[in-house]
Amino acid sequence: MQKITPFLWFDSQAEEAVNFYTSVFKNSKAGKATRYDEAGAAATGRKAGSIMTIDFYLDGLEFTAINAGPVLKFNPSISFFVVSKDESEIDRLWKKFSDGVKVLMELDKYDWSKKYGWVEDKFELSWQLLLAEDEVKQKIVPSLLFVDKAFGKAEEAINFYTSIFKNSKLESVYKFPDNEKAVMYSDISLEGNLLAAMDGPGEHGLQFNEAISFVVNCENQEEVDYYWNKLTADGGAESICGWLKDKFGVSWQIISTILLRYISDKDPKKSQAVMQAMLKMKKIDVSLVEKAYSGK
Repeated sequence: MQKITPFLWFDSQAEEAVNFYTSVFKNSKAGKATRYDEAGAAATGRKAGSIMTIDFYLDGLEFTAINAGPVLKFNPSISFFVVSKDESEIDRLWKKFSDGVKVLMELDKYDWSKKYGWVEDKFELSWQLLLAEDEVKQKIVPSLLFVDKAFGKAEEAINFYTSIFKNSKLESVYKFPDNEKAVMYSDISLEGNLLAAMDGPGEHGLQFNEAISFVVNCENQEEVDYYWNKLTADGGAESICGWLKDKFGVSWQIISTILLRYISDKDPKKSQAVMQAMLKMKKIDVSLVEKAYSGK
């Protein structure tokens, strides 16, 4: 299981989006789906039996999509780089993503790439397509954009994340030539997967929100406590059901793998009991999850 998984919040289009993305990217597939039980439906206003989450894989990177209502919208503060040495692939993806939707930067030649473009797809999810000349370590890379009041915090953020995740390292960092305090581009490796971060000059009117979060899959309570405490430190905020925001406003879900297994149990009484227990939690309590599952 991937340690850190991007988690995408949709109103009701999760299945449609997964079908679209897995048709666009090669070596991609949809995975396991979960459905709303009575407890989850009552808590969220969704229809019992309708799809709640879908796991999917795009060129080796695991994602999860959820249908959770029209509360949240994607914005370019979190986007996904697609890096390829194949120019025809960049052209093909651009055509798929940019048909009738919002282009943020035209596909063109820039100082940093012979071919680059930034676009919002029909679900308003942002993609940055980049033709690479060097080795491609990871085809799809989540990217954080620090703008407005957060401008200048990209370097602090990458140092913060690499200090928390045990198997991590700085891969690269490039500063703006006229501003050494601002990061033009950087990427870090966290538990085997890349995460990019950039500072964006100018006024954008953007901020991070829960529409895109990052699930940290934890094996036990010790791990849950560790990541919860580290990521809420120095001004982070606790939420419910394992959700939190770090001090930069980026959303994370600190989730026990036991919880995921029990919620998808084939016995509806057991899965509903676990769901009801989770809905009462902030930080996930593995012992209470196990009690709910066993009926104690």
